[in-house]
Amino acid sequence: MIGKLTGTLADKNPPQVLLECHGVGYEVDVPMSTFYNLPGLGERVSLLTHFVVREDAQVLYGFGSASEREAFRQLIRISGVGPRTALSILSGMSVADIAQAVTAQDAGRLTKVPGIGKKTAERLLLELKGKIGADLGPLPGGAATDEQADILQALLALGYSEREATAALKPLPPGIGVGEGIKAALRALAK
Repeated sequence: MIGKLTGTLADKNPPQVLLECHGVGYEVDVPMSTFYNLPGLGERVSLLTHFVVREDAQVLYGFGSASEREAFRQLIRISGVGPRTALSILSGMSVADIAQAVTAQDAGRLTKVPGIGKKTAERLLLELKGKIGADLGPLPGGAATDEQADILQALLALGYSEREATAALKPLPPGIGVGEGIKAALRALAK
């Protein structure tokens, strides 16, 4: 199984990228969250991958963070959710958003993703309960504020795991601004 690719970004054509590794070009499908965080063409990039072999195709999926890949793997284990649907979900929602929707059992947030109807959203909530979002726990001050959600999103985008990002949020004082909160969380994570 191919678990990680590091090489030069040769082409970007959403949702697919071409990653050249030692003279071999790998076509990798990525969620839009990863796509938007990719460097420019010709620059070095590293992607965690998941390789899917079907009767009619072999497809490589790439992710910018371990939490995205793990969420993808959890999603494709659900009956009726294939890799394309999982990629669509991760393109429409961050891992933190999915975790919050699962924790709150909020099907409405999932139905906003194109291709996800009410029944599929309910099945996702049922199947993912205890698998995604279980380790997040409540954020400081009960429900997450917009600022805390933005800080969490920033930390996840920087490559920290959900557990690390959530742990860095806990000591932050309530009402802290997003910029100051990110700086404080990064200082806490650097220790």
